[in-house]
Amino acid sequence: MRTPNRLLLVALLLAFPLFAHAAEDQAPTAEPDVTIRKDGDTFVQEYKANGFVYAVKVTPKHGKPYYLVRADGTSGQFIRSDPPDMLIPQWVLFSW
Repeated sequence: MRTPNRLLLVALLLAFPLFAHAAEDQAPTAEPDVTIRKDGDTFVQEYKANGFVYAVKVTPKHGKPYYLVRADGTSGQFIRSDPPDMLIPQWVLFSW
């Protein structure tokens, strides 16, 4: 009776590294895929994880670089992640 139990235990111990290796293959990568392209005088870097673009870094020739991130996480609309330096006046001129 002890021999089958020992054989089962040895088989499980030998098979454990195979299960761990299979789990590592299916795990998502921690490193994002970065695609760099040039549009005119601007460099655009797209950050992807699992084939999903989650952020874009735009580096213009003149000016500071800025990031665009998804507005709600699912749609294709991007918004700036930082507020722009230029302040736009928002005075009330007329009201009734």
